[in-house]
Amino acid sequence: MTAIFDILVIGSGIAGASVAARLSQSGRRIVLIEGETHPGYHSTGRSAAVWEPAYGPLAIRQLTRASAAFFTAPPTGFTDAALMTPLAILTVAPEERQHRIAEELAAMPDAKQVRISPAEAEARMPVLKKGWTKAALLTEAAGALDVDAIHQGFLKLFKATGGSLVTNATVTALEHQKGLWHATTRQGTFTAPIVVNAAGAWADQLGQMAQAEPIGLKPLRRTALTVAAPSGLDTAGLPMTLDVDEEFYIKPDAGRLLLSPANEDLETPGDTQPDDYDIALCVWRIEEATDLKISKIESKWAGLSSFVADKATVAGWSARAENFFWLAGQGGYGIQTAPALSAFAAAQILGQDLPEVLQSEGFNPADLAPNRAALAV
Repeated sequence: MTAIFDILVIGSGIAGASVAARLSQSGRRIVLIEGETHPGYHSTGRSAAVWEPAYGPLAIRQLTRASAAFFTAPPTGFTDAALMTPLAILTVAPEERQHRIAEELAAMPDAKQVRISPAEAEARMPVLKKGWTKAALLTEAAGALDVDAIHQGFLKLFKATGGSLVTNATVTALEHQKGLWHATTRQGTFTAPIVVNAAGAWADQLGQMAQAEPIGLKPLRRTALTVAAPSGLDTAGLPMTLDVDEEFYIKPDAGRLLLSPANEDLETPGDTQPDDYDIALCVWRIEEATDLKISKIESKWAGLSSFVADKATVAGWSARAENFFWLAGQGGYGIQTAPALSAFAAAQILGQDLPEVLQSEGFNPADLAPNRAALAV
């Protein structure tokens, strides 16, 4: 079976689902294909996402800010759930790394962070060990994101505007002939003049099939676990608390605490699982900095975050492969940037102007280009 479309989007995680939804609204025939049996199985489905404006390089912070309005007022019919709820972000540093707080402030003058005293930090996050925190930053204007509602909302929008979703369709070959791309899968061959590579941790492999330039994508494993909150601790209103060098984080999670060593361990793309060493490291780091005594883990999992060298997303046309659009390397920012990034990518693919919300941010498309100097491999 061969099916012909206007645009073929490969990968139905948050990147693929969101750009497919945007493209489908243009009236083009869009097919979104996914190798797994359901969308978002790997990175998107395992994300503990927050909307954190003081996170990532400048282009990511611009995309994050430009996505805020979507999360607070999504399109009619997108979802019945609240996509974002208030969540402050507390960044802490011990004595030997307290200088890093000043460095963080200086590196992100556009971020709405304020320096607070160690005593204020301990008051905001009562489980912090007295005296461990020597410097701290607070971001009040942040939020917790409902990952499933966001992802499902984009898929719902995609289907409502005529898009076709095909699962269990791993791409085994991708060839360009006579102006058309042909993607071979177990569900048949899908043909379109334009391909969008939103294949997540597999994006470089797909790029190789297409004979596009490599982007040096590194899939990195991150482990997370949940534990019961200590007796008497009200998690409502607690900030997400992270080490200044991302050696751990603690996030309130429906009356529990979600913990992570914030590890980034290189791994082959696949169904990644939590590593015993990562879990032990998480427990040790958090018990060093807090009064938490972790004796029972309620749940544990791992997910892949894929980064390139400069930690910014890759979104743009390949310089080598005709009509092959990269949308990869979202790292830990994929959910919080999805509305603005998908709007940008769709505009690029359709030959439209840069969205006004990104123009107002001073956003430069070259910062995400697949042929930018930082990605030379």
